[in-house]
Amino acid sequence: MKYVFAKLLFILFLAPLFLHADVQLIKKENNDSNVTLLVIGGIHGDEPGGYFSASILATHYKIDSKNLWIVPNLNQESIQKDSRGINGDMNRKFAIVKNGDRDKKTVDEIKNIITQENVSLVLNLHDGNGFYRKTDKGNIFNPNAWGQTCVIDQCELNINQPFGNLNTIALEIKDRINRRLIEEHHTFDVKNTNTKFYDEAMQLSLTYFAVTHNKPAFAIESSKNLPSLSQKVFYHLLSIEEFMNIMGISFKREFELNELEIDKILKNYGNLTINNNISINLNDIKKSLSFIPIKSESNVFKFSSPLGSVAREGRSFVVYIGNQKVATLNPQYFKMGESCSEEFEAVVDGKKVSLNRASDFFVNDDFSIVKKDSYRVNIIGYRAVGRLDESDINVKLQDFDKKFSIDVNEKVYRVEFYKNNEFCSMSKVHFRQDNAK
Repeated sequence: MKYVFAKLLFILFLAPLFLHADVQLIKKENNDSNVTLLVIGGIHGDEPGGYFSASILATHYKIDSKNLWIVPNLNQESIQKDSRGINGDMNRKFAIVKNGDRDKKTVDEIKNIITQENVSLVLNLHDGNGFYRKTDKGNIFNPNAWGQTCVIDQCELNINQPFGNLNTIALEIKDRINRRLIEEHHTFDVKNTNTKFYDEAMQLSLTYFAVTHNKPAFAIESSKNLPSLSQKVFYHLLSIEEFMNIMGISFKREFELNELEIDKILKNYGNLTINNNISINLNDIKKSLSFIPIKSESNVFKFSSPLGSVAREGRSFVVYIGNQKVATLNPQYFKMGESCSEEFEAVVDGKKVSLNRASDFFVNDDFSIVKKDSYRVNIIGYRAVGRLDESDINVKLQDFDKKFSIDVNEKVYRVEFYKNNEFCSMSKVHFRQDNAK
C-alpha cells in the first residue's frame, strides 16, 4: 500500500488576510485499481462532525484495496473561527467564483481534485440542522431539516457511469446506517434536492459541480442536534464505511466504532513540531506558554493531526486542532543555529544517557545535562544564581518554578540548548513522580 501526502503543508498565517494554505490532500492508495473515493470535510467551518471524521479517517484507517483520498479541512480559516464561512459560504461558489474572492484559490484547487480521472465517487461531509422527516413533526423533525440525511442532487447520472445510480446507493446507505442507530430518533433518510429543477442555491454547490462533471457525489449530514461531537463523528464514519463497502474498498480501522472509542480519539490532539527543533505534545498542554524560542518569520509548524493549524494573533501564535483552541505560544525570537549537535548527554537518576535532538527523557529523582564545549543549557523554570550555563547541575522537581511547566500537571519542563547565542533545540524532561516532598 502506498501513502501519499499531497501538498501536506502546515503553514503559519503571518498575514491571514491575504494568504491561503494549499488544499491538504491525503492519499491512501494501492496499485490494484483506479477506483477512488474522495472524502471532503470542512467546507463549512462550524460543522465539526464532518472535519473531525475526515481527520480520523486519515489517521486511524488502513486501506487494503483500491484508493481513498481525503481532504480533511477544506475551509481552514473558517474552521479556526468556528464559522460557516468567514468569506461567505464556500459551498455556494462552485458555479461562479469571482477573481477577487478570497476563497477562489481553494475552490479552484478542489474542483481540480474532484475532476481527476480516477476519482470515482465524492462525499462531502456536513452537520445539518434538525432531523429530516418527509412529513412535518415539529420544529426539529420536518422536511426542511438537513440532519441525518444522505443528500443527492438527482436520481442518477449517465447510465454507464460506475456508481451513477445515486438514489439506489443512497437508499442502501440509509438502510445500512439505520441498523446501527444510537437512538431510535436518529434515523437516516435520503434527501433529493432535485437541484437542476428546484434548488437554485444547490446549483452553486460542490456536489452539483461534481455531478455536472459526471462524478457521483453525495453529501452526508449528521445532525447538529445530536448531543455530542462523538455521535456526529460516529454517523459520518459509519456512512463512509458503508460507501467503501459498496465500492469494494477494503479497510481496517484501529479502534472499535463506538462513541467511547471515538471520544478518546477526539481528545488526543497529537504532537506539534516547530522548525524541526521543538516538539510539543498537545495533550495536557497549558493554555499559554511563554518564551518559546522561534524565528521572527518563516517558522514551520507541523502537526501529527491533519486538523492542526496555527494563527497569528498579535504577537502570539495560537495553536488549533480543528475549531478547538489548544494553546497560545508567546515567542522569544532567536536566530536558529545551523551547525548544532544532534545529540547531547545527560545523567538521569545516576545513569548517563544520550538525548537526541528535540527528544523527551524521564526522571524519577534528578538529572543533569553534561557540559558540552561551545554550548549553553537553559533549564526553563530553574534558576542557577550567577550562572548563564546550567550544565552539570543536579536538578530535582522541587527546584522548578511550576508556572514554567509545559503541562497542566506541572511535571514536564523545557531544557534548551544554545550555541553562540543561537537556538539549537529543545528537549523535555518528564518527572515520573512528585519528589517535591
